[in-house]
Amino acid sequence: MSGAPLPGAIQLPDGTWIRGRGLRNPRPDGPAPDLGLYLGSDRLRRRHEAALSWSHTWIDWPDFLLPRDREQAIKDIRALYERARAGAAAEVACGGGVGRTGTVIACLAVLAGTDPAEAVAWTRATYNHRAVETPWQRRWVARFPSSQGTREGA
Repeated sequence: MSGAPLPGAIQLPDGTWIRGRGLRNPRPDGPAPDLGLYLGSDRLRRRHEAALSWSHTWIDWPDFLLPRDREQAIKDIRALYERARAGAAAEVACGGGVGRTGTVIACLAVLAGTDPAEAVAWTRATYNHRAVETPWQRRWVARFPSSQGTREGA
């Protein structure tokens, strides 16, 4: 693909496109995504679910924390990456679009070949300078499994 499939999308190190955003902000102009991965509590989901008319998945992920079901979150992040890599217009979003969204973008960068130790710095340079807001989010990215298996603590 020669250009971003969605306004505001960034290119992962392997060329895969992904858009990160905050659900509290208006949806960007342009086409709707083919799929989305949304990160938040039941309250955030209830507030935004009706506006998401495309294929999507929710990860129960409290603000400033980690996903409640980490193994399922890893599977969902991998599935988003595989579909985006295959050319789907994909987005990831949480309430503000910084901490949880940045954490997932850093994990996607790991899947795209970035060293886990460098993924947070890459995400902050490429997506948002405040991305991946907490020490435990940074630690989760550093331990994010780049292959199909999962690691203890991931």
